Amino acid sequence: MRIQDCDWQAIEDYLKRDDRVVLPLGSTEQHARLSLCTDVILAEKVAIEASEPLGVPVYPALPYGLTPYFMAYPGTVSLRLATYLALIEDILESLASHGFRRIVIINGHGGNQPAASLAREWACRKSGLRVKFHNWWNGPETQKILDSIDSVASHASWMESFPWTRPENVLQPEGEAGLYDLARLHCLNPQEVRACIGIGNYGGAFRKPDEVMEKVWQAGVEEVRRVITEDWP
Repeated sequence: MRIQDCDWQAIEDYLKRDDRVVLPLGSTEQHARLSLCTDVILAEKVAIEASEPLGVPVYPALPYGLTPYFMAYPGTVSLRLATYLALIEDILESLASHGFRRIVIINGHGGNQPAASLAREWACRKSGLRVKFHNWWNGPETQKILDSIDSVASHASWMESFPWTRPENVLQPEGEAGLYDLARLHCLNPQEVRACIGIGNYGGAFRKPDEVMEKVWQAGVEEVRRVITEDWP
């Protein structure tokens, strides 16, 4: 259930019978001709669909993350590392204060990985609290599906091109982009990154048929659902 559909009493009642909660993390950044909010859309949608039959509350996806390398692309928003980590910790503290004891963070942006370390450190200081951090797009089962379709897939390529991440009236490119050397890209400043990757696809075809993408999506939803339900210590 979405937090936005609940009042405070609904959450108070829920906490009498369950202590799980889901926090999606996203980013507002260039995704070639896909939505600037692709990571926000995907993290929140996969979390909601996975949680729906479980009745576990899902917070709105955090729309900003760590993406300084894309700041040469208009529309991108990047937080400072210290700001981001402080924000994540404040959110976790808020959730814990209300009685949530099993927190699942569903991440939609690779640059947000420092949040995983912060969450683990934070949980280690708390008694009786558990935190899971899951990158929805590269969980082992979802990754198997991606690899079976096309081993070349990266940021802003077909693997993120769903009907709900393609803006209306935006013509999607045909063909594919060459696979870039990520180690080299990570050494470049924002202007150099834009000059290197152009439209913004890190490598791979720009899109696959929607029926193919539905297989990816269902794998992601099912895997997130297992993360929410299984293997709690």
